[in-house]
Amino acid sequence: MDLADAWHATCRSAGAVADDAAVAAAGEALLARWHEPHRRYHDAEHLADVLAGVDALAGDAADAAAVRLATWFHDAVYDSNPGSDERRSAELAAEVLTALGVPQERVAEVARLVRLTEHHDPVAGDADGAVLCDADLAILAAEPGRYGRYVAAVRAEYAQVPEPMFRQGRAMVLRALEAMPRLYRTAAGRERWEAAARANVARELSELTA
Repeated sequence: MDLADAWHATCRSAGAVADDAAVAAAGEALLARWHEPHRRYHDAEHLADVLAGVDALAGDAADAAAVRLATWFHDAVYDSNPGSDERRSAELAAEVLTALGVPQERVAEVARLVRLTEHHDPVAGDADGAVLCDADLAILAAEPGRYGRYVAAVRAEYAQVPEPMFRQGRAMVLRALEAMPRLYRTAAGRERWEAAARANVARELSELTA
């Protein structure tokens, strides 16, 4: 996926009226964030993966353009501060998209979706939220090699955390995932990813607690 082209196409489909140079400059600044050296998992590969997931589920979205823009911004600020990162990312989205002339109703929807990724818990009937959250969690269903790289990258992002503490915390996250009645909110997401994701989560948890 050419991310620069994807950004330009998404901005235009979302109604941005700024000139091509301004759209390109905003995209370059965003991509620079996704390439920050402290990122190990929440990087440009993750961005591309989530965009691909949104494309796979776009038919379930009420406003696919808003969901794609929210994907670009959902980890744009990443300092390992849950809550604060999502809030600041949403604020950045509102600032950048307003400057590009995206309609304000869509800007507000993008900011809402970005904030939603803190807990990945869209309410019933929130089609856009369900698509974004499902795409963000699609990595759980990755083939074993990619899933292994994901697990290693998550560990690298928490390199400062002692191994016993990390294993305990990661096991808590995995058990919470296992306990969910469904990992994916969209029917298409469940069909595509549910079984593989549960197998990956169970395997990782078994390895952590062996």
